[in-house]
Amino acid sequence: MIPFLPLQSVNASFEPQLSQAVQRVVQSGWYLLGEECKAFEGEFARWLGVSHCVGVGSGLDALTLALRAMAGLYHWPAHAEVIVPDMTFVATAEAVVLAGLVPVLAEVDDNALLTAENAEKVRTARTKAVIPVHLYGHPADMPTLCEWAGQHGLVVLEDAAQAHGAEVGGKRVGCWGHAAAFSFYPGKNLGALGNGGAVVTDDAGLARQVRTLANYGAREKYRHEVLGVNSRLDEVQAAVLRVKLARLDADNEARRQAARLYAEGIRSPHVVKPYQGDTQRSVFHIYPLRCLHREALARHLAAQGVETLVHYPRTLSQQPALQPYVANPAEPHPHALCWAVQELSLPISPLLTANEVSHICEAINQFNL
Repeated sequence: MIPFLPLQSVNASFEPQLSQAVQRVVQSGWYLLGEECKAFEGEFARWLGVSHCVGVGSGLDALTLALRAMAGLYHWPAHAEVIVPDMTFVATAEAVVLAGLVPVLAEVDDNALLTAENAEKVRTARTKAVIPVHLYGHPADMPTLCEWAGQHGLVVLEDAAQAHGAEVGGKRVGCWGHAAAFSFYPGKNLGALGNGGAVVTDDAGLARQVRTLANYGAREKYRHEVLGVNSRLDEVQAAVLRVKLARLDADNEARRQAARLYAEGIRSPHVVKPYQGDTQRSVFHIYPLRCLHREALARHLAAQGVETLVHYPRTLSQQPALQPYVANPAEPHPHALCWAVQELSLPISPLLTANEVSHICEAINQFNL
């Protein structure tokens, strides 16, 4: 069986440095708010090209804390609206709700990405922010989105949870908006050995407020200025991420090479390859094939020893938990629905071999109805 993501093997490829990093933390006796986290925050910020990085407990926390900080600093009114794409993981909209704001769902384009044109269709007088998601590792059109947002006085928060290292216009994602949120969930391109996330920004005041909110609302011990939460990137995860960050550019290029082999090798008329065959702009956290007969194709590939997954089988507008909170739950979004019913994720990782890709392509090409 070719696994969707051989995470144990991926982590083993970082040995012995990975175990040495963990051992270094264990022996230090300091496990939170220490030198490893401080060092990672600096290294990640420099790698991205931003001024500030605040390590937090998860990608969801990163989005939520950034929105809470923005709402307070920018004096947003109660029930301010935030535009999010209808096709993304639930955390994007969940964070809006947890921050006390109202998600407004927008249609996506043929690449499952939010555009300025679709965002404009749902903008209202209550709109204060927009969250473009770099879904599957492919960057949204940030130059156009940022220009549109600037014209209307809107804040841009990038959801870069799946796109560590992706670039648009010569800049890495995370550098375009007022702030960006990253996830370090183990399966991400830059993944920890547990949960973790980060907020990055060039705004010192925003970074300071995020750090305060994440530390029980305190800037100094036992003096709590606001009601905060407990969301810190721990020292073990920070040490692990420092090891992996050093190889991230090379690992992303390995993913792109696998995507190039997929783009060249898949010839089945029953599937649609992503991004019109382009394999350079995405860092391919996911390789998102589309097929009208997804379940049949998944069964066929499983019989050929290929594991696949679906990202994601429901749009946000179809999520029961969000129904009471979204401003426009009944809006039909045909492109988002198309991705929900057709997307099938193929195996992709820095360790995927050319022979494995060839086997998968051959299996897809042999698929018949």
